[in-house]
Amino acid sequence: MDIDFNKNNDGLVPAIIQDATTKAVLMLGYMNQEAYEKTVATQKVTFFSRTKNRLWTKGEESGHFLNLVTIKNDCDQDALLVSVNPIGPTCHTGTDTCWKEDNVASYGFLSTLETVIEERKNNPEDQKSYVASLFREGMNKIAQKVGEEAVEVVIEAKDNYEKLFLDESADLLFHYLILLQAKGYALQDVVNVLEKRG
Repeated sequence: MDIDFNKNNDGLVPAIIQDATTKAVLMLGYMNQEAYEKTVATQKVTFFSRTKNRLWTKGEESGHFLNLVTIKNDCDQDALLVSVNPIGPTCHTGTDTCWKEDNVASYGFLSTLETVIEERKNNPEDQKSYVASLFREGMNKIAQKVGEEAVEVVIEAKDNYEKLFLDESADLLFHYLILLQAKGYALQDVVNVLEKRG
């Protein structure tokens, strides 16, 4: 890999550390050529500590190592994206990330939608929403809606009207997320099962 360690005249390049599974950004450190080479050789992320003025392997004292998965160089060859499997919390303060965020997978809009569904599940009597009404009606109604939407997806799959197919697919996914919440699960639980099968 062609990394430009001399671009900033200090021999250092920023290294963004990202969880290989959740894709959460865990921390930012700096590597010189020696730190990069040690990281590759040991498969444990090593930085050049500007405060200690020496190489520093993350976890050398705490045991919270960052096990290397991949390293990618950016388009200017002066910044690294380091994909890792972390052992324990990453931040020295004990949090998962240096931004005090939990290291959990995010599925973008679907995660946001799950949060809304969970809020309406936990407060069904305070809500006049469709989702809250489904939770008030109970598991049988929720399961019935998933079945109805699944049948509609199958019917639309046999036709050539793509908009209807996508609309019914969205309805099915939406109601499935409601069913997961009703059963006490989240999308991540299903992903975990799929990953074990891989």
